[in-house]
Order: sequence, then structure tokens, then C-alpha cells
Amino acid sequence: MILVGGEALVDLVPAPGTVPGELGPLLPLPGGGPYNVAITVGRLGAPVRFLSRLSTDSFGDALLRRLELSGVDTSMVQRGPEPTTLAVAGIAADGSARYSFHVEGTADREVAHPGPLPAEIKIVSLGTLSLLLEPGASRYEQLLRDHSGSGGLTVLDPNIRPAMVTDATAYRARFASWLPDIGLLKLSIEDAAWLAGGSQGGDTDKAVAEWLSLGPAAVVLTRGGDGIVVRTAGGVEVEVPTVPTAVADTIGAGDTVHGALLSWLCHNGITTPETLRTVDADAWRAALTFAARAASVTVSRAGAEPPYAAELAVQS
Repeated sequence: MILVGGEALVDLVPAPGTVPGELGPLLPLPGGGPYNVAITVGRLGAPVRFLSRLSTDSFGDALLRRLELSGVDTSMVQRGPEPTTLAVAGIAADGSARYSFHVEGTADREVAHPGPLPAEIKIVSLGTLSLLLEPGASRYEQLLRDHSGSGGLTVLDPNIRPAMVTDATAYRARFASWLPDIGLLKLSIEDAAWLAGGSQGGDTDKAVAEWLSLGPAAVVLTRGGDGIVVRTAGGVEVEVPTVPTAVADTIGAGDTVHGALLSWLCHNGITTPETLRTVDADAWRAALTFAARAASVTVSRAGAEPPYAAELAVQS
């Protein structure tokens, strides 16, 4: 069983036909990095449970229902009267998205620590705003350390939102403090550059090597149209291309990669730090190819709408 923890929110996305850079109607779509990851895992058929605090407003009801329809176990979802977080998305001509967030006093950041995890939870996956916004961030961080300390496999996608980071130096230091407790680190090349050295970007190759020396068994980098690459502490490096497709937008693409990797690991019995370190180049190529195929479906349609397993089987 995979436990995905973090925020669930509503993306307000420009309606189809809106000219990039101009105001137009906004469509409410379910989103949030960890939420999208959980949806992806559920749709791809791996056992997954979601940990978050959802509002009791209509948005929260809709978010919960979509989890259930996607095969996600919601028994650890908490509810509260606080409003749902909103993310207003702007879509550029190439389909890329930028966001402004409305997070003050919202439900997801008030999540409570769940206590000892059930024995069936083998993988814990965290990331995005949930590890930035207090008080929830400290509670998720403790969960990360608890699961790692008990010998469990942890996966992190920091999914940086620079506009939300009030102290970049402190955040980078906190990120570094997580690395000894991370089994698999997945992040975009843009996030890697930001974490490596600031607004102009740092030396990502050097940074990845340093991060691997501090704990993770592997680092997976998504590079937009340039594909996906993994580098491991054991010296394996594998790169796969993207799958050509007509792009509607890129919302949820990285989350789909993350969720697809979790699903692949679970389906292949790779659920401990020890088994993750045994994954060889051929297996990593299969995992990344699967993730790239899944992401190609997501970017072909508006909003974060990950594929179901049957859709990928049709592509095979």
C-alpha cells in the first residue's frame, strides 16, 4: 500500500479558447500535486491511500468524490470547516502553467499527524505545498522521518512554488535536512536548478551528485519536452524521451510521472529502500518509459486528468 500525503485544492484554469495573457472564464478543476499523484496511482491500479484535510465545502466534497471514483482509499482523509485552497492558473502559448495561490486559513494546511501508520503502508510519498505551509508542513515532515526511521520507503517531489517561499535559504536548508530520510527523490529540472543555486539556477549535475551522497537511492528528473532521466547512488544513469503528443496543457504532467513511478514500483514489488537500490538500468528504463507514456496522456487533455491503466494498455 502506498500512502500519498499532501494538499488537495481547486485549480481555476482558463477556459478553452482563452487567449494566453488575456482574462477569460475560469473553470474549477481538482488539483494539488499530492492529490494528482494519488489519483494517478489509483487509476493505474496500485493500492493507494490519501492523507490530507479536505474542506467540508462543495469543493472538498467534489475532491473526495473524485478520489473515491479513481480507486483511492480515503479512510485517512480528515475533514474540516476551513475553505479549500485555490490555485489560479495562467496558461502560456506552449501549454505551460503558472499559478497564484490562495492558501490563508485553508483546510489542507491544518492536517493532523495521523499517528503510527498501519503495517500495510510500505511507501510514503510527500511533496509540494504540504511541506512548505505550516502547521501542516512540520506534521508531514515528522511523518516522513517516522516512516524512514522504521525502515520504510519514502518518496519526495518538492515541486517548488518559488512565489510561496518567503525564505529561500531556509527552505533549501530544510530540503537538505530531509535527504537522509528520502529513498527516491523526483523533481523537475527547474526545481533542481532552483534548489541548486537560486533564481538563475545552479549546477544541477553537481547538486544531484551531492543529493545522492546524502541519502536517496535515486533521483529522477523530469525535463519537459526533453524527457526523463534517473541517476542512482549506484552509478546507474538512464534517459528516456517524451512520447510525442498534441499538448493541451502541462498541468499535472510531473505529478503523473510521480504517480506512475509509484505504481510501477508497487506492481514490481519494489517497496523498501533495499529493493529500490537493486533496480538496474533495464528496470529503470521500463519504469521511466511507463511514466512518460502516462504523462503523454495527461498533457493531451485539459487540466490534471491522469490516465487509467486500460488507456496505457491500449497504447502498448
